[in-house]
Amino acid sequence: MNRFRSAPLVLALAAAGIVGGAGVELAHRTPAAQAAVTQPAANSPARMPDFAQITREQGPAVVNITVSGTRKTAAAPGLPGMEGDPLDFFRRFQPPGGPGFEREVPVRGAGSGFIVDPSGLILTNAHVVEGADEVTVKLTDRREFKAKVLGSDEKTDVALIKIDASDLPTVKLGSTKNLDVGDWVLAIGSPFGFENTVTAGVVSAKSRSLPDGSGVAFIQTDVAINPGNSGGPLFNSRGEVVGINSQIYSRSGGYQGVSFAIPIDLATRIQQQIVQHGKVDHARLGVTVQEVNQALADSFKLPRPQGALVASVEPGSPADKAGLKSGDVVHSVNGQPVVTSGDLPAQLVAMEPGQKVELQVWRQGQSVDLAATLGGSLQRQAQADAGGQASPASGGKLGLALRPLGERDGRGGLVVEQVAGAAAKAGVRPGDVIVSVNGTPVKTVEAARAAVDKGGKSVALLVQRGDDMLFVPVQVG
Repeated sequence: MNRFRSAPLVLALAAAGIVGGAGVELAHRTPAAQAAVTQPAANSPARMPDFAQITREQGPAVVNITVSGTRKTAAAPGLPGMEGDPLDFFRRFQPPGGPGFEREVPVRGAGSGFIVDPSGLILTNAHVVEGADEVTVKLTDRREFKAKVLGSDEKTDVALIKIDASDLPTVKLGSTKNLDVGDWVLAIGSPFGFENTVTAGVVSAKSRSLPDGSGVAFIQTDVAINPGNSGGPLFNSRGEVVGINSQIYSRSGGYQGVSFAIPIDLATRIQQQIVQHGKVDHARLGVTVQEVNQALADSFKLPRPQGALVASVEPGSPADKAGLKSGDVVHSVNGQPVVTSGDLPAQLVAMEPGQKVELQVWRQGQSVDLAATLGGSLQRQAQADAGGQASPASGGKLGLALRPLGERDGRGGLVVEQVAGAAAKAGVRPGDVIVSVNGTPVKTVEAARAAVDKGGKSVALLVQRGDDMLFVPVQVG
């Protein structure tokens, strides 16, 4: 159940199946003895965090979660094996069958969670309880309870479950607003099924955007997180929960020094929506964005390569109604800077549907201010499609042979029939549809030539490839 793969690293969810039998070295790091702490300067911290005290006070509210169920799987030829998620191991370790042969196989996995309300409300990861028929929660006092999944949100990977109990210990919740890079943090969870394992490290980065489509501004740490830690709490030096441990970067599927946690501020907002409505509705602007590199910055005459480049705008979406256009570069939302393309969805995921936002965008060499009212993900509108045919034509110094695409729904473009030279080097393919050049819509070959002639040393082609829209920077001449 990998969130995504990106060679040579694999971003693996830290969910666990209890596979047993493997030798495991516990990554339990404790601070140096208090007696060894040297006398600090007047402006430095007095001492390292007391991880033992945090564990004593907050540990009883951390739980072990095991899930079981059955899933349908198609048997495939070849040797079974384990790929990232231990649940995949149990799903694939079956006798081989013929092509298309389906069977129900038992699955079992494990993760962690933490109690946020004395009545038995527990936060964990959505991927920990995904597809589970039965969820069991074990407390530190060895009691076990069957749990009910009240709701889960796949986008943010947050789930809320409940056990039938009362007067339970709870964790102390904090906020990422007071968390700084370099701060000490501590995790408690059940890596590889070893319950109540404590690991510690520092915050490596904040607001880290990952190419998993979630839009979550993750907390990156070097805390040892392994399969089974998923859903467990990440504590600051004051013993407050600041995140939910969720993912790791790994070549092997195990810890390699890069771990990610969901900010607790976001998780509690998801919790509130589940409690109040039983479902989660995310704020939606209605755009797809991509990163601005130096070539694209040159094409759009940006002073530096930063911001979120709008590749496409959904017709009728809040972005469309606000006047946002393909080729705009979003530089800030409500005064908060957008440095990378991932900053925009990370800011939106923390907002509510119906909220009004002020957008500062870069359009054709100047700054423009726009206002939008965010919609909801539950009312997402389908995008319009384009098509048509016309006579062939060829064009220019980019190395493209183009023909106009007949208009439908008021939109057209130029189909790439052949590609060579600079365009081929940039990654343009036959069958791509050129929608605009440097933000100027092109429906004829002559219009494309004119737009290229007006450009500088690099032009940005907005390309429709299948259902995707993306900007491709092409060096001219």
